[in-house]
Amino acid sequence: MPNVNILVGTMYGGALDVAEQVKPQFEEAGYDVEIIEQPTLKDLTQSQDSVTLFCVSTTGSGDYPGNFVNFTREIAEQSPSLTALRYGLIALGDSSYGETFCGAGRALDALLEDHGAVRLGERLEIDAMETFMADDAAVPWVEEWIEAQELKVA
Repeated sequence: MPNVNILVGTMYGGALDVAEQVKPQFEEAGYDVEIIEQPTLKDLTQSQDSVTLFCVSTTGSGDYPGNFVNFTREIAEQSPSLTALRYGLIALGDSSYGETFCGAGRALDALLEDHGAVRLGERLEIDAMETFMADDAAVPWVEEWIEAQELKVA
């Protein structure tokens, strides 16, 4: 059975909640799903029939949440080839922070792209100023994302 690793970067639990709310959509599409709260480089799924979904919130002035700092540092320092990595990205932020809105998600996207990873579809940016419950935006996006990428398992 193909799998989806959902790698979570969260400070107060919002991104983890999103991951838990979208997990059933992947299961219904035929995937084995694992939510990983302390990701490492080893957690990047790069097999042919697997994808990775990142759920990342932004803290401070566009910074990664504490549990995600070592993971992104590992990528930057070890500079692995991620050409086989296919991923989706849900970024959570607050537009009242201006230019740093969804800064962690945008920075992660650029970091992965720099290492050859392939993002499937557009990045979802969820604004806390507009969406009270982030999963209200994430669940329909994931449903459409699975369909658009033809990720359903026959």
